[in-house]
Amino acid sequence: MMCWPRPIHHCHLIAPEESKTVHSLPQGESWSVHKFGGTCVGTCERIQNVADIVVSDPSQRKVVVVSAMSKVTDVLYHLVEAAGSRKESYIESLNLLLQKHKETARALLVEGADLEKFLAKLEDDIRNLQAMLRAIYIAGHATESFTDFVVGHGELWSAQMLCAAVNKRGLSAAWMDAREVLVVTPTSTNQVDPDFASSETRLFDWYARNPADTIIVTGFIANTPDNVPTTLKRDGSDFSAAIMGSLFRAANVTIWTDVDGVYSADPRKVSEAVVLSTLSYQEAWEMSYFGANVLHPRTTLPVMKYNIPITIRNVFNLSASGTKICRTYESTDDEFRAANSVVKGFATVDNLALVNVEGTGMAGVPGTASTIFEAVKEVGANVVMISQGSSEHSVCFAVPEKEVKAVSKALEKKFKRALDAGRLSKIEIVPNCSILAAVGQKMASTPGVSATLFDALAKANINVRAIAQGCSEYNITVVVNQDNSAKALKAAHSRFYLSRTPLAVGIVGPGLIGGTLLDQLKDQAAPLKEDFNIDLRVLGVIGSKKMALSHSGLNLSNWRSTLKEEGEEADLEKFTAHLCCSHPIPNIVVVDCTASSDIPDWYYPWMRKGMHIVTPNKKANSGSLDKYLRLKELQRKSYTHYFYEGTVGAGLPILSTLQGLLETGDKIHTVEGIFSGTLSYIFNNFHGQKTFSEIVKEAKAAGYTEPDPRDDLSGMDVARKVIILARECGLKLELDDICLENLVPEPLRGCENVDEFMDKLPEYDQAIAARREQAEESDEVLCYVGVVDVLASQGRVELRRYPKSHAFAQLSGSDNIIAFTTARYKKQPLIVRGPGAGAEVTAAGVFSDILRLASYLGAPS
Repeated sequence: MMCWPRPIHHCHLIAPEESKTVHSLPQGESWSVHKFGGTCVGTCERIQNVADIVVSDPSQRKVVVVSAMSKVTDVLYHLVEAAGSRKESYIESLNLLLQKHKETARALLVEGADLEKFLAKLEDDIRNLQAMLRAIYIAGHATESFTDFVVGHGELWSAQMLCAAVNKRGLSAAWMDAREVLVVTPTSTNQVDPDFASSETRLFDWYARNPADTIIVTGFIANTPDNVPTTLKRDGSDFSAAIMGSLFRAANVTIWTDVDGVYSADPRKVSEAVVLSTLSYQEAWEMSYFGANVLHPRTTLPVMKYNIPITIRNVFNLSASGTKICRTYESTDDEFRAANSVVKGFATVDNLALVNVEGTGMAGVPGTASTIFEAVKEVGANVVMISQGSSEHSVCFAVPEKEVKAVSKALEKKFKRALDAGRLSKIEIVPNCSILAAVGQKMASTPGVSATLFDALAKANINVRAIAQGCSEYNITVVVNQDNSAKALKAAHSRFYLSRTPLAVGIVGPGLIGGTLLDQLKDQAAPLKEDFNIDLRVLGVIGSKKMALSHSGLNLSNWRSTLKEEGEEADLEKFTAHLCCSHPIPNIVVVDCTASSDIPDWYYPWMRKGMHIVTPNKKANSGSLDKYLRLKELQRKSYTHYFYEGTVGAGLPILSTLQGLLETGDKIHTVEGIFSGTLSYIFNNFHGQKTFSEIVKEAKAAGYTEPDPRDDLSGMDVARKVIILARECGLKLELDDICLENLVPEPLRGCENVDEFMDKLPEYDQAIAARREQAEESDEVLCYVGVVDVLASQGRVELRRYPKSHAFAQLSGSDNIIAFTTARYKKQPLIVRGPGAGAEVTAAGVFSDILRLASYLGAPS
């Protein structure tokens, strides 16, 4: 029969004259508790680092709870498993453990009595383990108590080594085998309940024998009321620290780990996640349940009784203050903006499946839910979330995907009769799901949190499959498709201002306008981050021949050389896939800076994928009416935005002004204006001193015209702007419906090249000069205008005469001017005037649309 080794009490020798002194445990705030995990004591150097932290702690008294060295507990579990499977490999593994601890102790302590004492105890423990594992090998299995005895040795060894290292630094310390003090009762749920009364009594006795102001305690291990060694199960060292904090009535408990604290979201998924300065106990519970790197909920229970705060700190970054977990907290301005501190963090759980049990026969039938979850319990599945509508027609719950087949079979068997009879209509399985949880104690008293969360997900084009929220409102849980898990996390996190509003940008057409826009984005990137909380990242640039892609954002300081030297062959399919799938940024915008007729064909599929569109390209909105209406319908039905201010007036707010008038209930009568910067320049300089052809030649040389001036003189560009404005006013016109006066003499429209056209244009100067002279005689000027006559449901582009006192006659250079005559602005039209052409102002208009999009997506306005 196996006998347990008798407990050995570890204490300092007491001189004869002191032997009658009784040392009483001074409970209270003079104690601080520290817990160091396996990573913190994984090597000799790290144990030395921990010893330095312990020695430098200014607390009057301290308790240090220590885990086994990194991976040692896993190896000990493996030893038991191997021995129980009668694999003699356990012998070699045990020898490796012995050598690991010998080498660490020798490097740590070098030589002396402390080293010899530890090595002797280590050899004795190894002999006991050899005997225990041999017994397990012979029996072919291990009981739970045998396993707990074996796996607890890692803590015994690390505690003794740390204690010796602290003593070596001149701080007197004693080490405690927690099995002499902690009494716990195992439960049926593979957990343990601490017996605080018995543990406190044993602690008083232990301290009377081992008075010390610094105590190094083994984590993870304890004793049953029958003095059988046991463990506190996985993550038990944190639990040990909390129990010790409660027993000593400590001022605080610090959990030392390898991260700076508790993050607002998993930093591996959300790079902008921030370390939370404070959390309530309840918030810590919620976040840990959903997989955040926080304490297990049971860890906080012992300290909550005495309002002892727990702080999570990074042993490798002592400058970080960590996260304080306590009963109450005050949000700080440095941590969050006050309006958004209601949500403290977000977490996701992946690899889940939804099970939906649905049927009209469920309503009002007692015990249906009980029967469902009894079936789930029978197959040992874990229910992660439950959602039920008040109509009682369906019950929906989430389980790990690996367990869903067993759950489905169990439910079909349990409800076979109800399914056959039609009382249940279906048992539906929705695979490939993830849970997103928003956690915050103040959500309970703040209206609109749910609305903000769902708005953020909708704007990121993410569909919610199920919702659950407890009446305490500490968390709101939603189920989404797993493919959208990272995107949903990023969208929610950004919307609550826990990070900058990120926007993934793809630029199509890095020519004059696109290139200028990229340069403007480069210059404004830093101010946008700092002042407006907007993080614009250009993830792709594609031209007609090459494209450059990036997962984290192109360096805009050298995008031209990157595109030229490192760019790959242009491929819009690959470009689209990259923007959609290669990153976790929830909001994507494609900026079409081309004049292409083909690129707009991509707008609809891009928007169907949840990608927003910003463009100065007129072809989409002035092309086929059916395509235009289809785009606008998709925009109205989805949370996808389509901005095109630059299509009419470059950087001038023409469309936004028109939309504002319509949205506020005004009735548009006419929209009339000089929409072409080129033609504005030509007629502003056509005073008689120079011929029409000479001015066209000058405009071409100055870069005001297209390479072929006929593209400007034809009036087609103005006609497209008129069509766009007409459609915005509700007129269903095609481009062919516009009455267009073409300024290119008909005989010259067929010229084979630009040079031929320019050579022959002077032959027609007299005709247009005559019109100018007629206008001059009436004290008028010629203006090439576009007109949308809403009342007559028509559009025109023509050369008109205006009095010299008219606003249109007051232009200079290449300015544009637009007049809105409406029910409100009938006697005096609303005028918008300014530069209407040029790469700088057009790119600025596009940039403004991008920022307007960011505002709609949650950035502060």
